[in-house]
Amino acid sequence: MLRRRFKHNLSKPYPLYLPPPGLERADRVRLFYTGRLTLEFWRCQSPPLITKAILALRAGAHWVMETKAYWAAENFVDECLRELELKGAKVLWQNERLIYASHAPQSLAWANNTWLTPKKISITSISDGARQLRELGGRWTLASVAHHRRAQLIQEKLPRFKEHEVEFLAPLPKVRAGSWALIDADTILASPECTSPFPNGEIHFKEDSAPPSRAYLKLWEFFTLCRQYPKTGDTCLDLGASPGGWTWVLAKQLGTNVLSVDKAPLESRVARLPNVQSIKRDAFSLQPNDIEPIDWLFSDVICDPNRLYELVQLWLKSERVKNFVCTLKFKGATDFTAIEKFAAIQGSKLQHLSVNKHELTWWKVSPAK
Repeated sequence: MLRRRFKHNLSKPYPLYLPPPGLERADRVRLFYTGRLTLEFWRCQSPPLITKAILALRAGAHWVMETKAYWAAENFVDECLRELELKGAKVLWQNERLIYASHAPQSLAWANNTWLTPKKISITSISDGARQLRELGGRWTLASVAHHRRAQLIQEKLPRFKEHEVEFLAPLPKVRAGSWALIDADTILASPECTSPFPNGEIHFKEDSAPPSRAYLKLWEFFTLCRQYPKTGDTCLDLGASPGGWTWVLAKQLGTNVLSVDKAPLESRVARLPNVQSIKRDAFSLQPNDIEPIDWLFSDVICDPNRLYELVQLWLKSERVKNFVCTLKFKGATDFTAIEKFAAIQGSKLQHLSVNKHELTWWKVSPAK
């Protein structure tokens, strides 16, 4: 047993950083200090790496846990809760779409926004709540979950900023707003830092009436957030293209050359575009060697996610595609096993876009040069 002096002001609370989930007791290396304070370092790999997971114990300690809060995608709170469970997080409480958890991951596929630095604030009045929020940050977006009228009165006392409809491929907001909620009459949960640059993670576009379906909004949101998209002259494969919402964005708005594949026809004004070639066949019957190598593969095909996974694996192994953007569509219960398979694909990401329904957008995009 290793003993040494450890200088720490024991009159102050020592922060508790919770260890990564899944580690066993045997992975701990304990260091004892003066019999009053115990630190536990968690060994992750060989050679051992000391993580920031430190447990400080002392008599009467007041613990401060590293936590995050999540604003769940509308109608998908249960999916957020299940995702947190699978990732080893501990849900401390949940109210409507707001979930507060420890052992918390940086982001969730089923959350529109992650509050990175949430803190509880006790307030004595509406004015006091507004004052403390102003001291904490400049701009704030209300995520209303309780005491709605009281929360709105606090929000009205904060600096106002106008939310504009977003143009396609418009720059991301330079100044981000923090998020806050009134969780009971006298307590605010607030986070000046969030993952999404848009209020509550929801983008409101200045919509276009020209595309043949509203599916185009999925690509608009993905390209706006990802900041990577096909350039003029790139070759794109659009699987399950009918009636042509995604093909419209790729060919008409971005100027790429699009091969659209679907058993159903494209809308005539999309099919007539000079840089669109349409093939009437099942998207799953197309083999990588049937066409020339492509820059981007897009799929908004309606199918079981496991079948889509097999299709993606086929094209990945062919090494004839540089970038992928696909929609996982769920019927009935959400298939978390399929989600985990997609999440395990190296260099890829999954996210519920604010315009997605019971869907996730999955992408694997080469780093920008």
